[in-house]
Amino acid sequence: MTKTYDVVIAGAGIAGVSAAYFLACRQGIKHIALVDPRPPLSLTTDNSTECYRNWWPGPGSSMVQLMNRSIDLLEDLAERSGNIFHMNRRGYLYVTGDSGHLPRFIETAESISRLGGGDLRTHSEANSSTYIPSASSGYQGMPEGADLLLGASTIQHYFPGITDKAIAALHVRKAGWFSAQQLGMYLLEEASKAGAKVIQAEVTGLELEANRITGARLSSGETLATRCFINAAGPGFKRVATYAGIDLPVFSELHLKVAIQDQLGVIDRAAPLLIWSDPQRLGWSQDERTMLAEDTESASLLGELPAGVHTRPEGGPGSQMILMLWEYHTRVMEPVYPLPPIDPFHAEIVLRGLCRLVPGMNAYLSRLPRPRIDGGYYIKTRENRPLIGKLPVDGLYMIGALSGFGLMAACGAGELLAYHVTGSELPAYSPAFTLERYQDPDYLAQLNEFEVDGQL
Repeated sequence: MTKTYDVVIAGAGIAGVSAAYFLACRQGIKHIALVDPRPPLSLTTDNSTECYRNWWPGPGSSMVQLMNRSIDLLEDLAERSGNIFHMNRRGYLYVTGDSGHLPRFIETAESISRLGGGDLRTHSEANSSTYIPSASSGYQGMPEGADLLLGASTIQHYFPGITDKAIAALHVRKAGWFSAQQLGMYLLEEASKAGAKVIQAEVTGLELEANRITGARLSSGETLATRCFINAAGPGFKRVATYAGIDLPVFSELHLKVAIQDQLGVIDRAAPLLIWSDPQRLGWSQDERTMLAEDTESASLLGELPAGVHTRPEGGPGSQMILMLWEYHTRVMEPVYPLPPIDPFHAEIVLRGLCRLVPGMNAYLSRLPRPRIDGGYYIKTRENRPLIGKLPVDGLYMIGALSGFGLMAACGAGELLAYHVTGSELPAYSPAFTLERYQDPDYLAQLNEFEVDGQL
């Protein structure tokens, strides 16, 4: 059988669903097929940390501009839906205890502010009363930009659970989190009302004529005729592109998330996302050090581990759940499901790292609450920037390499892709996310000059 659609989208994660919404509801394209072998919003979308921010390093301001636009769209959707996806504006709190790192910490904040992240306000003990704490819920009426808190006493006054070794904390304000499932379902329901359809199958091939897309073959044996195909396949992003003979410059990293019950109430239920910005060495006993040294892989835990351990409260009133994340070892691998075996000590190691930021978490080391661990794959480009736009086959488009920022970027990315598909005027930041950027000598020179990650 062959059915015809104006647009066929491979992947019904948050990227594909957002693309369907902006095409159907904002651009008026009605006959859209979302094709996925799993239920919509499964896999990585379902296991996200659900956070967002506009605070992104350079080179260039493209990521800040994209995220500012995406967050504006999120707020618009919150208004339209009565905030059905519980968007808050608690922010991200980056914390350092390293005086040697402090000049770079401040310099980076000033740089992102200049790129469009918003005003940077500094507060010390002398003027700490000018700092405005975040509300625990809602997204309206909060400051934008960021607040730099200097000195242990200032930080402790507003965030008493943070280590007294902290010397500076940067509170990014256009940031927070929301419910991924609620946002995704809202977008999907609205797109469905406008004519989009979900087909439970896998795209197994593409049909081309004279370098133009004409159809998509499905695992069901069906062929969908179309003049427009969008690769939004998430973990299958690279594979689906090969059906058109295209090798996308992306790779995959496994990232895990730990959830535990904070029965002692160590993490303030109104806290922002808390992030330790310094590398660290874990405090092992001598017996533990001896045991870890016996194995090549575990021996690496004795050395310096990277910055970035973070946590936030999860759930509504009455919840004791917190999320803890730390990729102390990066695992580059092809996506496989179910997820590969998880180190049985992963949760304990993340907890140990978090103790440096929130010393009260030490109370759990003697008896770790039962953890729930899930996660997914970050599909990344070398410079950790997404790929959004046309591919070198007529009618073929992409929205992917959304790494660990898929939810926060989804609305901005979906809108941008819809502009590409419909031939609308593109925003100034759009060239930064096309495949053609790798043909730009100036861009390639920037990649060699800057160490770009920006994940946190």
